[in-house]
This record gives sequence, C-alpha cells and structure tokens, in this order.
Amino acid sequence: MDVNKELKIDTSCYHCGDPIEDTSYQLDSHRFCCLGCQTVYQILNENNMASYYRYNSHPGKSQKIQKEDLAYLDEPNIIAKLVDYQDEELAIITFYVPAIHCSSCIWLLENLYKLNPGVKTSQVDFMKKQASITFFKKEISLRELVQLLHQIGYDPKITLQDVVKEGKKLNQNNLIAKITVAGFCFGNSMMISFPDYFGMADFEKQYASFFGYMNLAFGLPVLLFSASDYFKSAWYSLKQKRLNLDVPLALGIFVLFFRSAFEIISQTGAGFMDTLCSLVFFILIGKWVQQRTYYHISFERDYRSYFPVAVTVLEGEQTKPTQIADLQIGDRIMVRNNEIIPADAILLKGNASVDFSFVTGESKPVEKVLGEVVYAGGRQIGEAIELEVVKAVSQSYLTKLWNNESFKHVEKKFETFIGYISKYFTIGLLLVAFSAALYWILGGNADKAWAAFTAVLIIACPCALALSSPFTLSAALSIFDKNKLYIKNTAAIEQMAAIDTVVFDKTGTISSPNVSSMYFEGALSAQEKSMIYAICRNSNHPLSREIIKWLGEVPLIPITAYAERVGKGQEGTYQDLHMKIGSASFVGTAKKEAEGSVVYIAVNNVVKGLFTLEQSWREGLSNVINSLEGNEYQLHLISGDNERRADALRMIFPNQANLLFNQSPADKLHKIEAWQNQGQKVCMLGDGLNDAGALRKADLGIAVSDDINNFSPGCDAILDGEAFHKLPKFFQFSKDAVKVIKMSFIISLLYNTIGLSFAVQGTMSPLFAAILMPISTVTIISFTSLMTRGYAKRRKLI
Repeated sequence: MDVNKELKIDTSCYHCGDPIEDTSYQLDSHRFCCLGCQTVYQILNENNMASYYRYNSHPGKSQKIQKEDLAYLDEPNIIAKLVDYQDEELAIITFYVPAIHCSSCIWLLENLYKLNPGVKTSQVDFMKKQASITFFKKEISLRELVQLLHQIGYDPKITLQDVVKEGKKLNQNNLIAKITVAGFCFGNSMMISFPDYFGMADFEKQYASFFGYMNLAFGLPVLLFSASDYFKSAWYSLKQKRLNLDVPLALGIFVLFFRSAFEIISQTGAGFMDTLCSLVFFILIGKWVQQRTYYHISFERDYRSYFPVAVTVLEGEQTKPTQIADLQIGDRIMVRNNEIIPADAILLKGNASVDFSFVTGESKPVEKVLGEVVYAGGRQIGEAIELEVVKAVSQSYLTKLWNNESFKHVEKKFETFIGYISKYFTIGLLLVAFSAALYWILGGNADKAWAAFTAVLIIACPCALALSSPFTLSAALSIFDKNKLYIKNTAAIEQMAAIDTVVFDKTGTISSPNVSSMYFEGALSAQEKSMIYAICRNSNHPLSREIIKWLGEVPLIPITAYAERVGKGQEGTYQDLHMKIGSASFVGTAKKEAEGSVVYIAVNNVVKGLFTLEQSWREGLSNVINSLEGNEYQLHLISGDNERRADALRMIFPNQANLLFNQSPADKLHKIEAWQNQGQKVCMLGDGLNDAGALRKADLGIAVSDDINNFSPGCDAILDGEAFHKLPKFFQFSKDAVKVIKMSFIISLLYNTIGLSFAVQGTMSPLFAAILMPISTVTIISFTSLMTRGYAKRRKLI
C-alpha cells in the first residue's frame, strides 16, 4: 500500500502538478516535470522561501514554455512609458501577471525583496491579477526585475498597448462623490425628521421651521449634484422622442423636491426631503455596484494588445530592440521562433513558416519564399528570419482588417426588459396621477387634487424597479466571472437570454490549441510499429513523444545505426529493414497537403503512411452540442478551415445544422446577417481576428480564448477555453437572471399598488413614504441577490 501511495505522489510535478513523463528531474526527494520547475524550487529553497509550497499543493506554473527576449526593456524610452513613477533612485511599475491564482502566489510576490534586495516593496491585487512593485533602479534594472519574475514562474504580460496606455480606465471618482453627498444628506435629513415623525414636544415645535429649512438645505445638493445624471439622461431621452426609466425617476425626484420645498416654505408640512435623499442614495449605490462588477476586463483593446512591445532591428552587424511605434519602412528586422511579425514585410533571409491562425483561422503554417511579402499578425515557427518592412504598423493588413468599416458601427438593436417596461410605466404613471387630480378637482377639492397628483408621482417613482435590473444582472455578472465567462455589460446578459441560434467557429473555438491528437494514415505491421517505438524513444522531440503515446504498449526491439537529423527526422535499422521517420524531403516523398504537423514513415524507401498531429476538440464538445440542441437552439458551424474533418463534425452536430467551410471574414459576417434577416437571434462563438466582423454583427458575440487577456476582438463576452463545457449552463442561467428581474418587477408593482391606494386619496404622510420606499428598496435588493445565487446553485455554477 505504501509503495502504491508513493508511486501516485511521484506521478505529478512537485512545483506545478503536471504529469511527469519518463525523463524527470529530481531534487530533495521531489520530482519535477522539467528543468524550469526544478530551478524555481531550487531558487526558493536557497532563499529560505520553501513556505511557498505550504499554502497550496502544486501552486506554481509549468516552466516548459520558452521565455521571450527581454532586450527591449533596456531602452530608456520604453522604460519611461512602462513605469508608473520614477526618480533618481526609485521606480514603481504595475505588472499584469496572469499566473496569479492562489494564496501562495500572493505570498511569494509580496516577498520578492527576499529574493533580491533591489526590490523595496511589492503589493498584489488578487482580483485584477496585478503586482505593483517598487524597486531601486541602481540595484536592479527593469529587465532584471522581469527576469526575476520569469525565474520564479510569474511572467508579467507586457504588450504594446501597455506602452501606449490609451486604454479606457474606470474612473468612479465623480460617482463616489455623488454617493457621498447623497449619503451624508440622507443621514442628516433622516435624523432631523425623526421628531416630526414621532410627534414633537412643545419645546421642539418652535424649531420646526428651522428643521424644515435645514432639510431643504440638504435636499438642494442632492437635487443639483447627486441626481444630475438622471435629469440629463431623461432630457436626452425626451429629445430622442423615447422614454427610458430615467424619465419617471427624474420626474419623481423633481416632484419630491418641489412639493417638499413648497410645504417647507409655506409652513404647510414637513416635506419629503429624507425620502428624496434616500431614493437618490440607493439608486446611485446600484449604479456603482453595476460598474464595479465588470470593469477589470478590457473590451476596448485593439491590435496593439496583440503585438509585442519591441522588435529586433538589424543595423549592419548589430541588433537593436526598437519599440514598434518607431518602426520605419525600409527597416530590416529579425523575427525569431514563436515571435509575431509586427508589420507587412518582405522575406530576405531564412525559411519562413508562418502561423496565421490568428488572422485567417487556418491552423496550417504557411511557407514563404525569399522575396515574398509576409503579412503582419503571423507567428514565425522555426528558425529566425530577416525581413524588410514595406508598410508601417498602422497600415498593415492586420490593422486594416481590424479597422474595416464594414466591421464597425454595427448597431445591435436589442431592447432590455427595463427599457421595454419604462415606456409603458411612464405613460401609466402619468395617467394615474392626472386621473387622481381630475377626480378631486371635479369633486371641488383642489388641495386634495394637488396632494394626490404629487403623491402618485412620489410613491410610484420606480426606484425599486430601477434597482432590480442592476442588482440582479450585477450578481449574475459576478457568477459568470467566477466561472470564467467575462461579459461586457449587463445588457449582454439579457441578449444572451434571447438567443435562439448558436454559431461556432472551428479552429481555437471548438478545437483546443493546447490539446492535440495524433492520427495515422496508412498501414503498419506489428514489427513496423515496434520499430517506430524503438526509434522514437531515443528522441526528446514533442512529436516523437506523441507518436509513442499513440502506439501504446508494443514489444521493444533492438535497433542499430540510429541517427537523428535535427529539423529533419530520425532513422534506424532492424535486421534487413531500414526505417526513416520525419519530413517529406527526409524520407524522399512528395509533401502532402494536410492540416497540422505531419511525420512520414518510410521502410526501405517505401512510404508506409504518415502521422498528423491535429488540435483536438474541446473537452465536452459533444455534451455541449447535445445540451444546446435539447434546449431547442439552432446550431451551425462556420469556419475558415478546410473540410478535412467535416465527417467527424457531422457526427457531433445535429442533422439540420449547416456546416460551412473555407469561409472568409466577409462570408462569415454575411451569413450571420442572413440568419438575422430570417428573424433569428444569433450568438457567434469565434476565435481570431477573422471573426471580428461576425462577432460584432451577431446579436451576441463571444470570443473563445485560452488567454483572456490576449487580443480580444469586438465582442460582448470573452469565454475562457477551460469553461467551454459550461456553455449550456451559461445560456440557461442568463434566462434565470431575466426571470428574477421580471419577478422583482412584480414585487415592485405590489409595493406601488399599496402606495398608490393611499396616494390617490391625497392622504400620504411623510412618515408613510419614509418607511415604504426604503422597505421596497431593501426588499428588491435582498430578493434579487438571493434568487440569483439560488439559480446559480441550481445550475451548479457556485
């Protein structure tokens, strides 16, 4: 039993938890999946920081990924744009660190000074995944600081957009100031009103006039400052000849103030100033909550967030890192393995194999010959290449595609439930108010008519209704956020609930870029399989390891004359059979057009077949399709890829689904438009810039990404690839959220009905309003929060 237990522990890396393959690293009785993870452990251990592993098991991130070139961080002009503050001694910089995920991460990053005395302090914002670091410039440079973070496995994500720093930032200072003023006035006004509510003594009555004017003084800043946005919105809405919920809100606030001021000045009553202050305070709190729930995900990112900060420019025999903004036509640049081509350029030297999947959606690398134009946005796979820039960054194909006017200004004509109700609510409210006034006027009681008219507008003010939507949808946004669906705004949740058609892209959307599958075309004997296994086990190449996994358990045979040709393949002999495994040129055959990485097998110069390594479908794809079909969604697939795997997809998708391949970005946009013209509410799930137009055009655009802070096209939501299997639950939960809004609307109407029964009689007292309106507000807030969480538990999202 103990032996089995020990074996179970040793199968995962002590640092990151990844499975350990045959070749493992060991230190201090701990095993690691790679040298990088072992090095991180060693660094922490040597600095007496092994406590990192006490807080969580396997808290680190895998170190198998190749690190980027950081030479550009030595450039003063780039440093000046990256840092938040610097003087002669100190500099402060804030990094976005995607690897932050647990308490161990916080502990380690806030103890950086133990690893390098050049770090003065460091603070972590867990929700934003940001680390703010203050360091001594003379003891550690910015480049060395980033290298330190790389060494411990917390690579900061630095993009060109971070240098330009033009992204929209949330500024709630004005809103907070308005809430503060409303809250201050609410508290003081309520305190002053208590004696009047509960009956003032003779001594206190002599101060009634003074208390009234004090209340009036508290009401003025609430009306003119705190509630000003609602008056502006109502005025804009009326100018546009439409009615939104801010119209009855503004009307109610104004009537509250006007009647209160009239009563106070004329000495005919105490007024409703405390009710006015509480109303504005609560609806502003709702607005603040709504904004805070989704501000940390940026949906206004452009091509700069995809490009690197700098590129290597060749000047004679020297290389110099240069920020992309300074790149000029005619500059000669070097692009290394896995680096982005930042501008349209001509290939001058090297073998270019460029992955354009981000731009075209096609996962197969494109081979380029000398003198050919290589478009921006591709990623070089293989050796370093040299190119000459022919277009500035802002004029490249990538940015033209991003800025294509046909992809912009697509108005999504969607009316929210509150927007729909507000039109009729305002009309109904005015009808009741005028009817009550007319009834008392015809009865010869003008005072009652005035009291009834203003009371109806006060008590039926849709404060509870105004809070039901933001609190419900903000709670829903929080649930979605925890489950890695990052939605742009609350209106998008209602759009999601109205969807009846779901359209999928293929590459990177229903296929995972992080999980691959090996396929073989051809025929192999048992002896040939053993030969392949014996040859491949000698190589550490990823494709060799994948082939070994595909072969499974086969007899091991001895081979001779083994040789590995770097970048080409490997070969070996068994008895009278000589086998070659590698590229088409290595085995001596014509290259076959295929998707993914290809490995050919030849025995005695006769090709026996080929292995292809292709992206696998995302986990749970079949369940997602079946669940959506069961919930009566129409399903389609529209892809820029070829039809190579069409048969497999037809088995997954329902018979009535359209499976369209070889579609250009414009084709996708037009197809979405065609479905919409048939009256369908379309959700598009895509990945890559070529889906930008379709994502914008769709009623709901969801960008599926395995790195949510990589380039995200104009979309309504970003779905982390890990949460793809939860998609049906997300659609059902969005409908649940709209149900909660409708139920809270009914509760709000019940409160209004009770209030109106007193208001139309002209007998509503300030105490009645002061009690009923806050109770209705608290009821709505509590109901929406509890019901939203209840539905989330039902859908197993919390």
